[in-house]
Amino acid sequence: MGTVTPLPLGRPGQVGFERPELSRILDLYGRMVAAGHWRDYAMSFDLDAAIFAAFRRAAERPEFRIEKRPALRNRQGMWALVNESGMILKRGHELGPVLAPVERRLMKLVEE
Repeated sequence: MGTVTPLPLGRPGQVGFERPELSRILDLYGRMVAAGHWRDYAMSFDLDAAIFAAFRRAAERPEFRIEKRPALRNRQGMWALVNESGMILKRGHELGPVLAPVERRLMKLVEE
């Protein structure tokens, strides 16, 4: 027999959303679609971040991006809400407070 070569360890896996996180994000997305504000979404999963992007129309930049970056967990927080121009609107350790600005916008849309 030959020598057994171990698989390389230490390479980080792909970052993704956990089921409760994705459920919360998709719940907000569904309510924004029902209010007639969002029409499409996209998700991106890389080695350093998972990104959920919500679009007003399919052929433009996303209005908001919800980013999960576990490398920032011990610093500013792994969650970030980024607007269309790339400015970080909110950053935090938990998803709920990061989604608060979008939730407030939804409340204004429903009242109108």
